[in-house]
Amino acid sequence: MPLTPLDIHNKEFTRGFRGYDEDEVNEFLEQVIKDYELVIRDKKALEEKMEQLNERLGHFTNIETTLNKSILVAQETAEEVKNNASKESKLIVKEAEKNADRIINEALQKSHRIAIEVEELKKQAKVFRTRLRMLVEAQLDMIDTDDWDHVFETEIDEKVDGKKEMVEK
Repeated sequence: MPLTPLDIHNKEFTRGFRGYDEDEVNEFLEQVIKDYELVIRDKKALEEKMEQLNERLGHFTNIETTLNKSILVAQETAEEVKNNASKESKLIVKEAEKNADRIINEALQKSHRIAIEVEELKKQAKVFRTRLRMLVEAQLDMIDTDDWDHVFETEIDEKVDGKKEMVEK
Protein backbone atom coordinates (compact mmCIF):
# COMPACT_ATOMS: atom_id res chain seq x y z
CA MET A 1 0.00 0.00 0.00
CA PRO A 2 1.47 3.41 -0.93
CA LEU A 3 2.56 5.89 1.67
CA THR A 4 0.37 8.82 2.53
CA PRO A 5 1.65 12.25 3.52
CA LEU A 6 0.42 11.48 7.05
CA ASP A 7 2.58 8.31 7.11
CA ILE A 8 5.60 10.36 6.17
CA HIS A 9 4.75 13.02 8.74
CA ASN A 10 4.30 10.50 11.58
CA LYS A 11 7.42 8.51 10.75
CA GLU A 12 9.76 8.31 13.74
CA PHE A 13 13.35 7.30 13.27
CA THR A 14 15.39 5.65 15.96
CA ARG A 15 18.17 7.76 17.31
CA GLY A 16 21.66 6.72 17.07
CA PHE A 17 24.96 8.03 18.27
CA ARG A 18 26.06 10.85 16.13
CA GLY A 19 23.00 10.51 13.88
CA TYR A 20 21.67 12.97 11.30
CA ASP A 21 20.83 16.54 12.16
CA GLU A 22 17.26 16.35 13.37
CA ASP A 23 16.24 19.77 11.99
CA GLU A 24 17.68 19.00 8.59
CA VAL A 25 15.85 15.65 8.47
CA ASN A 26 12.58 17.28 9.61
CA GLU A 27 12.96 20.05 7.05
CA PHE A 28 13.61 17.50 4.30
CA LEU A 29 10.62 15.41 5.42
CA GLU A 30 8.39 18.52 5.32
CA GLN A 31 9.53 19.17 1.76
CA VAL A 32 8.87 15.52 0.81
CA ILE A 33 5.37 15.75 2.41
CA LYS A 34 4.53 18.92 0.42
CA ASP A 35 5.80 17.46 -2.84
CA TYR A 36 4.04 14.16 -2.19
CA GLU A 37 0.76 15.96 -1.47
CA LEU A 38 1.17 17.88 -4.76
CA VAL A 39 1.80 14.65 -6.64
CA ILE A 40 -1.27 13.04 -5.05
CA ARG A 41 -3.47 16.09 -5.89
CA ASP A 42 -2.13 16.17 -9.44
CA LYS A 43 -2.71 12.46 -9.74
CA LYS A 44 -6.29 12.83 -8.45
CA ALA A 45 -6.95 15.78 -10.82
CA LEU A 46 -5.52 13.79 -13.74
CA GLU A 47 -7.65 10.77 -12.80
CA GLU A 48 -10.77 12.97 -12.70
CA LYS A 49 -9.86 14.53 -16.03
CA MET A 50 -9.16 11.08 -17.46
CA GLU A 51 -12.57 9.91 -16.21
CA GLN A 52 -14.25 12.93 -17.85
CA LEU A 53 -12.35 12.29 -21.06
CA ASN A 54 -13.29 8.59 -20.94
CA GLU A 55 -16.94 9.60 -20.51
CA ARG A 56 -16.68 11.96 -23.48
CA LEU A 57 -14.86 9.26 -25.43
CA GLY A 58 -17.67 6.85 -24.59
CA HIS A 59 -20.21 9.47 -25.69
CA PHE A 60 -18.37 10.04 -28.96
CA THR A 61 -17.98 6.29 -29.44
CA ASN A 62 -21.75 5.95 -29.04
CA ILE A 63 -22.27 8.77 -31.54
CA GLU A 64 -19.84 7.09 -33.94
CA THR A 65 -21.65 3.75 -33.55
CA THR A 66 -25.01 5.45 -34.08
CA LEU A 67 -23.69 7.30 -37.13
CA ASN A 68 -22.25 4.09 -38.57
CA LYS A 69 -25.59 2.35 -38.06
CA SER A 70 -27.38 5.34 -39.62
CA ILE A 71 -25.03 5.26 -42.59
CA LEU A 72 -25.64 1.54 -43.04
CA VAL A 73 -29.40 2.04 -42.81
CA ALA A 74 -29.18 4.94 -45.29
CA GLN A 75 -27.08 2.83 -47.67
CA GLU A 76 -29.50 -0.09 -47.39
CA THR A 77 -32.45 2.25 -47.92
CA ALA A 78 -30.76 3.88 -50.90
CA GLU A 79 -30.03 0.47 -52.38
CA GLU A 80 -33.63 -0.60 -51.78
CA VAL A 81 -34.94 2.60 -53.37
CA LYS A 82 -32.59 2.09 -56.30
CA ASN A 83 -33.75 -1.52 -56.73
CA ASN A 84 -37.40 -0.53 -56.46
CA ALA A 85 -36.90 2.26 -59.01
CA SER A 86 -35.18 -0.17 -61.33
CA LYS A 87 -38.01 -2.69 -60.98
CA GLU A 88 -40.60 0.03 -61.48
CA SER A 89 -38.82 1.36 -64.56
CA LYS A 90 -38.69 -2.15 -66.02
CA LEU A 91 -42.41 -2.58 -65.35
CA ILE A 92 -43.13 0.78 -66.98
CA VAL A 93 -41.05 -0.17 -70.03
CA LYS A 94 -42.81 -3.56 -70.28
CA GLU A 95 -46.21 -1.87 -69.96
CA ALA A 96 -45.24 0.69 -72.60
CA GLU A 97 -44.03 -2.05 -74.95
CA LYS A 98 -47.24 -3.98 -74.34
CA ASN A 99 -49.33 -0.88 -75.06
CA ALA A 100 -47.25 -0.11 -78.14
CA ASP A 101 -47.76 -3.67 -79.44
CA ARG A 102 -51.50 -3.39 -78.78
CA ILE A 103 -51.70 -0.03 -80.55
CA ILE A 104 -49.70 -1.36 -83.50
CA ASN A 105 -51.89 -4.47 -83.72
CA GLU A 106 -55.05 -2.35 -83.59
CA ALA A 107 -53.66 -0.02 -86.24
CA LEU A 108 -52.75 -2.99 -88.47
CA GLN A 109 -56.21 -4.50 -88.03
CA LYS A 110 -57.86 -1.15 -88.78
CA SER A 111 -55.60 -0.69 -91.80
CA HIS A 112 -56.52 -4.18 -93.00
CA ARG A 113 -60.25 -3.46 -92.55
CA ILE A 114 -59.89 -0.16 -94.41
CA ALA A 115 -57.98 -1.88 -97.23
CA ILE A 116 -60.78 -4.46 -97.51
CA GLU A 117 -63.38 -1.68 -97.51
CA VAL A 118 -61.42 0.21 -100.20
CA GLU A 119 -61.28 -2.93 -102.34
CA GLU A 120 -65.01 -3.47 -101.81
CA LEU A 121 -65.70 0.15 -102.79
CA LYS A 122 -63.54 -0.28 -105.90
CA LYS A 123 -65.55 -3.36 -106.88
CA GLN A 124 -68.79 -1.51 -106.24
CA ALA A 125 -67.54 1.45 -108.29
CA LYS A 126 -66.63 -0.91 -111.18
CA VAL A 127 -70.06 -2.55 -110.99
CA PHE A 128 -71.73 0.88 -110.90
CA ARG A 129 -69.62 2.09 -113.80
CA THR A 130 -70.43 -1.03 -115.81
CA ARG A 131 -74.15 -0.71 -115.07
CA LEU A 132 -74.08 3.02 -115.85
CA ARG A 133 -72.27 2.32 -119.09
CA MET A 134 -74.81 -0.37 -119.96
CA LEU A 135 -77.66 2.01 -119.08
CA VAL A 136 -76.17 4.85 -121.12
CA GLU A 137 -75.42 2.52 -124.01
CA ALA A 138 -78.99 1.19 -123.83
CA GLN A 139 -80.28 4.72 -123.83
CA LEU A 140 -78.00 5.62 -126.76
CA ASP A 141 -79.16 2.50 -128.58
CA MET A 142 -82.71 3.54 -127.95
CA ILE A 143 -81.96 7.01 -129.29
CA ASP A 144 -80.27 5.54 -132.36
CA THR A 145 -83.15 3.22 -133.25
CA ASP A 146 -85.47 3.85 -136.15
CA ASP A 147 -88.46 4.00 -133.86
CA TRP A 148 -87.97 7.72 -133.58
CA ASP A 149 -88.60 8.10 -137.28
CA HIS A 150 -91.99 6.60 -136.79
CA VAL A 151 -92.79 9.16 -134.06
CA PHE A 152 -91.74 12.00 -136.30
CA GLU A 153 -93.90 10.78 -139.17
CA THR A 154 -97.08 10.39 -137.17
CA GLU A 155 -99.62 13.23 -137.46
CA ILE A 156 -102.44 14.14 -135.25
CA ASP A 157 -105.95 14.10 -136.87
CA GLU A 158 -108.93 16.16 -135.98
CA LYS A 159 -110.85 15.38 -132.96
CA VAL A 160 -113.10 12.49 -133.14
CA ASP A 161 -115.54 12.26 -130.31
CA GLY A 162 -113.52 14.84 -128.37
CA LYS A 163 -110.31 12.85 -128.61
CA LYS A 164 -107.34 13.45 -130.77
CA GLU A 165 -106.21 10.57 -132.83
CA MET A 166 -102.88 9.90 -134.22
CA VAL A 167 -102.66 8.79 -137.73
CA GLU A 168 -99.61 7.36 -139.38
CA LYS A 169 -98.60 8.69 -142.72
